[in-house]
Amino acid sequence: MKKIALHWQILLGMVLGVLVGLIMTQFQGGNEIVRDWIKPLGTIFINSLKLIAVPLILASLIKGVSDLKDISKLSKMGGRTIGIYIMTTVIAVSIGLLLVNMIKPGASISENTRQELVQNYSEDADKYKEEAIKQKESGPLQALVEIVPENIFGAASQNKNMLQVIFFAIFFGVGLILIPEKKSKPVKKFFDGFNEVILKMIDLIMLAAPYGVFALLAALVVESPSIDLFNALIWYAFTVILGLSLILAFYTAMVWIITKKTPSFFFKGISPAQLLAFSTSSSAATLPVTMERVTEHLGVDEEVSSFVLPIGATINMDGTSLYQAVAAVFIAQAFGMELSLSVQLGIIVTATLASIGSAAVPGAGMVMLVIVLAQAGIPEAGLALIFAIDRPLDMCRTTINVTGDAVVSMIVAKSLGKLQDPKVKDWDDHYPKE
Repeated sequence: MKKIALHWQILLGMVLGVLVGLIMTQFQGGNEIVRDWIKPLGTIFINSLKLIAVPLILASLIKGVSDLKDISKLSKMGGRTIGIYIMTTVIAVSIGLLLVNMIKPGASISENTRQELVQNYSEDADKYKEEAIKQKESGPLQALVEIVPENIFGAASQNKNMLQVIFFAIFFGVGLILIPEKKSKPVKKFFDGFNEVILKMIDLIMLAAPYGVFALLAALVVESPSIDLFNALIWYAFTVILGLSLILAFYTAMVWIITKKTPSFFFKGISPAQLLAFSTSSSAATLPVTMERVTEHLGVDEEVSSFVLPIGATINMDGTSLYQAVAAVFIAQAFGMELSLSVQLGIIVTATLASIGSAAVPGAGMVMLVIVLAQAGIPEAGLALIFAIDRPLDMCRTTINVTGDAVVSMIVAKSLGKLQDPKVKDWDDHYPKE
């Protein structure tokens, strides 16, 4: 019997998870059974992916930077990567603002529904507001200060400090380039071997992916709020999903036009990472799989993928940026506010910068949304309006975030002559060095 492909196994696990969750909600004590006996399996799966996120970034980035052997290549690749990431983020925010102003989903929110949502989720909203206030009061350059860690071991102990780990890895890799090859060779060999070990650990963890997403989706279903709350926010969800769909179409066009790869080729290669991103709502947790799919199945050279993807998982949040724009205007509409053009242009700038500082973990976008709301003068209590439906939309926007990372890696690889046929194993035989 032919073995079922990984992405179909993951999809089957997702469907079964939803079905089991729905069935268990019909029985007394079913919710508790899912929370106590099924959800922990999903948590273990997520923890195992988070476990290797920091080692993967350290190993892959240090290896990727040191493999360049020329500091000019680093600046060239880095400039193109950051430039494309910022461009796609601005486009995503603009799409979100355009749609939310056309559809006006906030106009359908009644006073009774708004009060009910605020009452149910005010405690969570207050938590996110407190965290955002700390970031806001820290000063305009605090984001730059926090990129440079005072202790790399402390930074590596928490996945939310991914930018600090990336800074250290790039700095370390540059140091390897600048010292004599005789001295750097043993260090480089260590990280080459370290990288291979981490990749093998990814293979082992992915064997459990279908079971992990099954547990995650079953738990999500039994913990979802009342269906009445979802119905009240249907137009908001429609606006976000439509915007994400337009971004996906934009990505597909970029791949087709710039890299000359067909949409079927692209989606076949990246679909397992997309499905995992959908079920985990974490770009960081999905990063190991994204790197494997982009390198082995989309033909991006490891020198490019090991540099572009870890940075993208931290600063390229197109789906999150679009969601922040739609959510901000939606909340304003729900409160009967009219936002001027200048305020909405400010949302574009703030959402773009907020996406750069947003951690690649579930719920991080909610913290950054508070900053966007504060900049636009929108009542922050309106956060409670979107809590009921945030998690399913978080799953969708994380899928877009991961897809965008893959697209940019292909474009950067194409521009550098590093995009190959994924079936080709010996790079130098087909692309001789200049």
